Amino acid sequence: MDPNNPSADVIQLTLPNRVEYLGVARLLVSGVANRMGFSYEDIEDIKLAVGEACTNAVEHAYEQEDGTKSLHLECRVYEDQLVIEVADQGKGFSVESAKKQATPLYSGIDQEDLEEGGLGLYLIHALMDEVVFHTDAGVSVSMTKYLRRDGVAGDDRTISKNQI
Repeated sequence: MDPNNPSADVIQLTLPNRVEYLGVARLLVSGVANRMGFSYEDIEDIKLAVGEACTNAVEHAYEQEDGTKSLHLECRVYEDQLVIEVADQGKGFSVESAKKQATPLYSGIDQEDLEEGGLGLYLIHALMDEVVFHTDAGVSVSMTKYLRRDGVAGDDRTISKNQI
């Protein structure tokens, strides 16, 4: 919990670490973000970032194991932000390597040298406002998206009956 922002609703989900359950994770964050009032575009960005984080966990966390390990998803709902953490207890990775993968797509890389996949960390960083990786016990990625209430997001609670 963030000591600077202590009051949050917390929604937790534990899934089998198998690709066929990734849609459930995307549905959860979509529902939470929709309820908070995020725009359609922001919801799609959040779903894509969470999908990438979960896919990375499924593909890399428990290599050469039978998929019986779990994937944990936690959403912390604040008044002005959604913090989503995806965690596993699998094999960690180099934070330095992750930083390189989070850079813009073509910065110093020949197009021929790009591997299939490998864009997940870049997408997560590009789509979310803040991203933090922890590799203590397993791997967790904490992703924050701020709710912008500037009138563009389409908060229907601000429409009066006279405007319809």
